[in-house]
Amino acid sequence: MTELAADGVPVAVTRRVLKLSRQPYYLWLADPITPSEVVEAYRTNALFDAHQDDPELGHRLLADEARDEGEAMSDRTAWRIAASNGWWSAFGKPKRGKHRKPGPPVHDDLCAVVDEHGRTRQVFAADAPNELWLVDITEHKTAEGKLYCCAIKDAFSGRIVAYSIDSRMKSRLAVQALENAVAMRGDVAGCVVHSHRGSQFRSRKFLRALTRHRMIGSMGRVGSSGDNAAMESFFALLQNNVLDRQSWTTREQLRIAIGTWIEPTYHRRRRQARLGRLTPIEFETIMNTTVTLAA
Repeated sequence: MTELAADGVPVAVTRRVLKLSRQPYYLWLADPITPSEVVEAYRTNALFDAHQDDPELGHRLLADEARDEGEAMSDRTAWRIAASNGWWSAFGKPKRGKHRKPGPPVHDDLCAVVDEHGRTRQVFAADAPNELWLVDITEHKTAEGKLYCCAIKDAFSGRIVAYSIDSRMKSRLAVQALENAVAMRGDVAGCVVHSHRGSQFRSRKFLRALTRHRMIGSMGRVGSSGDNAAMESFFALLQNNVLDRQSWTTREQLRIAIGTWIEPTYHRRRRQARLGRLTPIEFETIMNTTVTLAA
């Protein structure tokens, strides 16, 4: 309208053509964007980013994420904004089958190998440390609620290079495990990180972390029983040796038990046949010494 007025078209004529009332137009012209609309826009952006990172989150958890980013709002406000934009939790969506459909892959499956019969199988093997990492998440209940553990395993030695534990299964659980692993191992550029298609591993935060450390993502196929068998075998041991041994009263109690079993028991006492009856720590120590002497 301002441009038309500059060209000589009266504002009154333009308003009549566009069917705009005089008073609302001049009120908007004096203050085109209200402060409340600006606040609403920032809140909406924060909720959208949280929903993109973790589609499983309901409106209360989305509100928690937004508050962590500095956008304070009530749970009711988060529900109103999420509902108006159709941002529903993946768990809350109607299910057409028994199981929820996995999300689309964001990486190729770099562990898939086709044999001489044309059959595809998963191969989780590496010739040196930090060539292939396997990552997965398990959960277990306590009297306080569920506890989630994301662990990263080096396919070379079977060592759990890092893990993270939290009361919520969000993208930051996987990101924290990856950051812990990088801090433990140092230069990991070129390392392949293989996972399933869970939203935590497809999130923008996890993808950015891979890019930042110059690592390569890999994702298993849907419906494959061997999708991440090496990690599943580790979690089966954790289940039998820790999680199912007793009822856990607090998350902290279970967290300590998991860490206590991984470090002294799994790493230093549990011998593995594929490592020549050595423990993961012994195997890495011997192999690293051999490489050093050869150099």
